[in-house]
Amino acid sequence: MRKKLLLFGLIFGTLIVFTTSFSCKKNDQNYLNTLLTNNHWQFASLVVTQYHGDTTISSDTIFANCSLAQNFTFNTNGTCTYTDFSCVEQSSTGHWAFSKDYLNLMTDMACKDTLHTDTTVNGSYVPFKNAKIVNLGQYSLVLKTGDLQQFYAPGQHRTINVFGFVRVKSQ
Repeated sequence: MRKKLLLFGLIFGTLIVFTTSFSCKKNDQNYLNTLLTNNHWQFASLVVTQYHGDTTISSDTIFANCSLAQNFTFNTNGTCTYTDFSCVEQSSTGHWAFSKDYLNLMTDMACKDTLHTDTTVNGSYVPFKNAKIVNLGQYSLVLKTGDLQQFYAPGQHRTINVFGFVRVKSQ
């Protein structure tokens, strides 16, 4: 009798597991598109941190006193615009997409930049060519760029840029 009850419990438990695993759908990643494209994002901060191996050499907050409102706008058609990047009067446009795993944001938008001496597209800097999404929520967007790798060599020099944005509703 005990074996029959145990067998019945095992079969019933297996049935519940299969039912719930097949009935639960994976979250729709289109919600991330909606979060990104709903209104525009205003630049809030840029923290530039330089490392040597696992040691922080310096960390600076950049453009804290910029009088220009830097805005990053993502459109549903896959285009994006950044106004006044790097506190330089300009309007840069390009295309955007998520990586397959939705962990990175990739753009081909090239901007004039006062900080970076390396140029990658026609004498301009591509700041979000491969940006790791640290946070994408209803009111904040944090992107990490720079020397991003899975593993770092012990004595490797690298610079990591952390861009912070807040959502701004259209007027």
